[in-house]
Amino acid sequence: MKKIAWLLACPLFISPLHAADLMQVYQAARDNDPVFAAARATVAAGREKTPQALAGLLPSLSLAGNTVWNDTESTVRGNPLASGSRQYNTNVYQLTLSQPLFRWQNWVAHDQAKLQVAQAEASFVQAQQDLILRVAQAYFDVLYASENLSAVRANKQATAQQLELAKKTFEVGTSTITDTHEAQARFDLVTAQEIAAESELEIRRQALQTIVGNVPDNLSVPRKDATLKPPEPNRLQDWLSAAEKDALPVQIQLAQAEIAAREVDRQRAGHYPTLDIVANRGKAKSYNNATIDSDFSNVGLQLNIPLFQGGLTVSRQREAAANRDAARAGLESAKRNATLATRQYYLGVTNGLAQVNALKAALVSSQSALESNKLGYEVGVRINIDVLNAENQLYVTRRDLAKATFDTLMAQLRLKAAVGALSEDDLARINGLLEPAGAQ
Repeated sequence: MKKIAWLLACPLFISPLHAADLMQVYQAARDNDPVFAAARATVAAGREKTPQALAGLLPSLSLAGNTVWNDTESTVRGNPLASGSRQYNTNVYQLTLSQPLFRWQNWVAHDQAKLQVAQAEASFVQAQQDLILRVAQAYFDVLYASENLSAVRANKQATAQQLELAKKTFEVGTSTITDTHEAQARFDLVTAQEIAAESELEIRRQALQTIVGNVPDNLSVPRKDATLKPPEPNRLQDWLSAAEKDALPVQIQLAQAEIAAREVDRQRAGHYPTLDIVANRGKAKSYNNATIDSDFSNVGLQLNIPLFQGGLTVSRQREAAANRDAARAGLESAKRNATLATRQYYLGVTNGLAQVNALKAALVSSQSALESNKLGYEVGVRINIDVLNAENQLYVTRRDLAKATFDTLMAQLRLKAAVGALSEDDLARINGLLEPAGAQ
């Protein structure tokens, strides 16, 4: 039933010809990605740490019972009449209530549980952000592979036309056989590139399918008039400061360091006494020559003072201290990695914007150069290889522009993730830059 409801909610996956945009693909992945499903189950399990630790502070109630067959034989010296054997059965039922009054390790464990839940929640948020990044990367990989294939096919078509023209001009004696051979070699090379591009596109589509479950044939592509914006705030130091305290790996490792620090206290509590209130109520029944019933109730304090456990408590305390130091080192490492990643993605956005603008200008120049070379070839001031090189440069520039655009969009998302601020709204903003394929 759930699967049917999902299909009704996502009709784009029923028809393979229906186009899908980035948000629709992400929403499908959120329901179908097995990695994210595992993360949901993991955080649900992590939330149970609090009630488990709380149980160590609350009273416990247990019911116990036993039945025992007794076979005794006694000898009383000097009084043979008192000697003899007895066989009888005893049944005992007992209800025990225990309430901890002082168990310091249980209080520490309760504090640890709160930190463990916070750590699990942070890990789940990280899994959500990872899903956004994985979907966007796989989505853009498909778009780039498709753009690359289109560029290769367009280059192949242009090369085929140039090959045909070289053959005709050779037949009429206005060009050499060298032009034909160069055009044929370039055509064969582009044919091989087309096969590789088709294979790459299929691989990228399969990679997206492993996340989403199914992939429509048509994906929305960036609009030609789409404008990529610089980071906001447009100051690297602001991003670095945010990453050092808000990055999810830092938050996760910070919780781990605090848990490890409290573990030292918990192991140290192994030297402390414990005090509990213990109450019992029960019934005993014995079957001998006569049935004997007895009811009993008692309540009291139970004090336990650990004296020596073979050095186990001291060893565990040293172990916890070593783990605490390791967790602190891990926290420092997480902060450094977060700032490094933030710097990398910030520069990826700023440099990517400059690269996109440069490639847009280069695309216009490449188109003009191709037209000029074609005209020059017709009037005899350019040779065939000049036209072929100009055509190849045009399609390489178009491919590089697509890659720079997708890389910049991914750098924007990864920059937000590096400071723990990536959300579905960021994905929706990028989705606003897309339009259905063929609408341009």
